Amino acid sequence: MYTKEQLSNHIFFEKLLQTKDITNILDSLTGIILRPYIIKFVEYLIQEQIPFTVAIMDLDNFKSINDNYGHKVGDQVLSGVCNDLVDYMGDIGYAGRIGGDEFMIVNLRDIEYSDKKIFYQEMYANYKVLRKNIKLATCDPFITATIGSATFPNDAATYDDLFALMDKTLYRGKNKGRNCYIIYVEEKHKNLEIKELTKHGIYQTFHDLSDAFDEGNNVHEKLERMFYSIKEDMRIGNLYYITEENKVFDINRTVSGESVNGIDALVTNDIFKSNSIEDIKNISPDFYNFLRTHELETILVIKVRLKDRTMGYIMCAEPRNLRIWQDDEGAILFFIGRLLAGYIDGTDVKM
Repeated sequence: MYTKEQLSNHIFFEKLLQTKDITNILDSLTGIILRPYIIKFVEYLIQEQIPFTVAIMDLDNFKSINDNYGHKVGDQVLSGVCNDLVDYMGDIGYAGRIGGDEFMIVNLRDIEYSDKKIFYQEMYANYKVLRKNIKLATCDPFITATIGSATFPNDAATYDDLFALMDKTLYRGKNKGRNCYIIYVEEKHKNLEIKELTKHGIYQTFHDLSDAFDEGNNVHEKLERMFYSIKEDMRIGNLYYITEENKVFDINRTVSGESVNGIDALVTNDIFKSNSIEDIKNISPDFYNFLRTHELETILVIKVRLKDRTMGYIMCAEPRNLRIWQDDEGAILFFIGRLLAGYIDGTDVKM
């Protein structure tokens, strides 16, 4: 929680505290600055032509923490993250809460790209703020976030334009798989539109998958066409099919018929996902070794099943460490698995 002394380090808050009690400036749960005042601070900096970097930070999958552990744990997570954020920033700027699990970070020190990059890299490194477990009495949820960032006056001259760039880069980060930061760079991001970064409706996704499935003449062709249908939406580089005989094939044909055992020990229900293969080392050593051999780190696996018959597995596996798999991505893979199960059940399988 910010103290009066910390806020008074900047003239904007020093003057604000002359007319308002600190309890009216800070969020009662997290102890950081309330939305109206962090926004007024940014507007003040723009008015005074003081350069700064600002970011929106959105916690990944926070709803699942509330759903799985309860809102009390969710509140403790928010409080813990904000304590770490305030400690990490020190006297270089301020943080405010602008929504439930969404925060604004104002950095008065780092304006150049190389400096901004170091600032965000270190937020994610060495358990300082993110990519860490918040240790609570009943659980220790793993916390990541997605960040979108822009700089005044280099990137935009008004608050609205600056916020639009932050919003755009935030969506870019979410579209890339979350758990990352995106710094606005005009050459890379100028022409991006949020409507192009957000995924289209699930109906359209399933409709496109069904059409792609019908175009294939065998399992590999059907998977290949469906893969190209979802490749951009899911930001995946490959798609794997593991047969009933535990043979692995992939769309890019880098794996063709390798044997792997132990996946059934992981996928005890219809879905298994992990952002680190170290989680499965003891459960399924053979499958772990397969993933290590192919330098795959984060996996999403769906059982290809029709009633009581398991006909294999569909897997997304990425080399990027700690990707956060989303619920809609699991739903898409589940739909692919059901389409494939119906096909396999009624035909001879050809790869």
